[in-house]
Amino acid sequence: MGMVVVISLPLIIFCLLLGFGCYYLGRYKGRQDVRTNAQVFGAPIPPPGTASKPPPPHSKPDNLDSD
Repeated sequence: MGMVVVISLPLIIFCLLLGFGCYYLGRYKGRQDVRTNAQVFGAPIPPPGTASKPPPPHSKPDNLDSD
């Protein structure tokens, strides 16, 4: 005996509309997010009051000074 799977036409249309709606809504929100958060991936800044001046530069000792 065979089995018949019935999928109604309104269900197919609803799934297509839902897919297109999610696609366009996600694309709109993604573009809006990129526009507002363009500087998110920059270098982090230190908290206020932690670093008032840069650290002194490191220098490698010279072998000629060891005499």
